Amino acid sequence: MKASALVIKTPEGIVFSQTLAGPVTRLFAWFIDLMSIGIIVSALGTVLGELRVISVDVTAAVLTLGYFAISIGYGIFLEWAWRGQTIGKRLLSLRVVDAEGMRLQFDQIVTRNLLRSVDMLPAFYLVGGVVCWLSRKCQRLGDIAANTIVIRTPRVTEPDLDQLLAGKFNSLRQYPHLAARLRQRVSPGEASTALQALIRRDEFEPAARVELFEQLAGHFRAKVDFPPEATDGIADEQYIRNVVDVVYRRVSAAAERRESVAPGASPG
Repeated sequence: MKASALVIKTPEGIVFSQTLAGPVTRLFAWFIDLMSIGIIVSALGTVLGELRVISVDVTAAVLTLGYFAISIGYGIFLEWAWRGQTIGKRLLSLRVVDAEGMRLQFDQIVTRNLLRSVDMLPAFYLVGGVVCWLSRKCQRLGDIAANTIVIRTPRVTEPDLDQLLAGKFNSLRQYPHLAARLRQRVSPGEASTALQALIRRDEFEPAARVELFEQLAGHFRAKVDFPPEATDGIADEQYIRNVVDVVYRRVSAAAERRESVAPGASPG
């Protein structure tokens, strides 16, 4: 039976659910990427047009090599630079992620893109499309070899952070470089889980609420090691508020400096 979502349970006991992208949506994303590659190759051909005066054969050889380099490098470069997205995937809100919920590695991106030529056989992604359709996790051969999946990333509306934080001072913002690292390492799914936990916190029984935020705090503390003075004495729920604030709200460097010395602010 084909799964419509991938459920991942972390060692801390936190469960994340990620909606899998189907073959049709992935095919549309590939068409967009194919057009993007065509535009880049066309631009390269225009640039190399001057070489035809010297040698038509040399120009054709360079253009052929350029096409193969661009067609392979396009996916590798963008998926690494945009954390699992290409132009097509970004426009259709798709993202490549590790199948086990771990951080996507560069060698995984290289593997899935190098095997794209096999998935495209004999034409129009026939092999990859059939394998993806039959795979329980909607994986093509490149995904299976690289242990990756493609998920949907629905747009998350920015919450009313002022209401959630209730005027609390965010000690994590005293370390802008670590806050930036936290934003980089937290996936959209993890951020959404933390946000929903805060929004629905009053729906939980007291014991369940304490346990939930204890597990969430342990999970996010492992992402980035902040100095003890930034985390000691902070309740788990407040720590998650600080994390959500850092992930969802960008402030200027000047504002962060003002916040780090704000007098009379509540700790946390």
